[in-house]
Amino acid sequence: MRRLTRRDSVVLGLMLGIPLLIDLAFIWGPAIASVFLSFTNAQGARAVAWIGGENYHFMATVDYEFWPAVRHNLLWLGVFIVIATPLGMLFAVLLNNNIKGTRIYQSIFFLPVMLSLALIGIIWQLMYSPDNGLINNIIGKTGQGNQIDWLGDPHINLWAVLVEATWRQAGYVMVLYLAGLKAVDPSLQEAASLDGANAWQMFWRVVFPTLRPINIVILVVTVIESLRAFDLVYITNGGTNGLELLSAIITQQILGAGNKIGYGSAIGVVLLVISLVPIVYFLTVQFRKEKQP
Repeated sequence: MRRLTRRDSVVLGLMLGIPLLIDLAFIWGPAIASVFLSFTNAQGARAVAWIGGENYHFMATVDYEFWPAVRHNLLWLGVFIVIATPLGMLFAVLLNNNIKGTRIYQSIFFLPVMLSLALIGIIWQLMYSPDNGLINNIIGKTGQGNQIDWLGDPHINLWAVLVEATWRQAGYVMVLYLAGLKAVDPSLQEAASLDGANAWQMFWRVVFPTLRPINIVILVVTVIESLRAFDLVYITNGGTNGLELLSAIITQQILGAGNKIGYGSAIGVVLLVISLVPIVYFLTVQFRKEKQP
């Protein structure tokens, strides 16, 4: 084995050290600072004082926006799991059969993923417009007193935004499942076909079990995407009036008129802890698989 020269050591140190410093400066540094600030009354430019767990107590017992935001994030997660993920899987299975125009359909379904969430929000605002929106025109709800305010009505605006999010998420899931389906051993499907398995049985008993690593990745991505949801609701109405989400509340508290950095950091820590759960699970599963002989 060749020993590293001084030059090799310097190059290796730079290749490892620079990304590590960037990671510490822009990810772990702010995360640790947020944990510290969550136990203080940091607010604007005034002096910072340690207040212990008062921010967390206020969050759980007094803040009338916190628990609705938690419910909305959980609803977001539920829609992604129940609707967006199966829809993306369906698209992937259909396109994996090499139907005519597969490349075109893949591009169409993947197009929303390539667009920024802010742009998606603007596009759907035009479609949801009460006066001239495509949806109201299709269902004949454009007259005065007959309009549906899809994004202004707090009883339906969350569901309207979830349609936007699902439109994008389904394409993302489709690409992940397509990659997994391409890696399935064709001999397994041929053997199942010879044994008399129909298309449904072949998918659920042969193909789907081999997609377990992809399923774990999609689960982690889905949880993280649902928790970090921000752009669509913020561009709609700033994350208020029925569109409260944890990420939007954090922005409102820290950048709002009160500049409640301490309280906003406390909500951010809660969001960080919730986000770490699926990541830790994913890493644990992967490490266990690697240790297996």
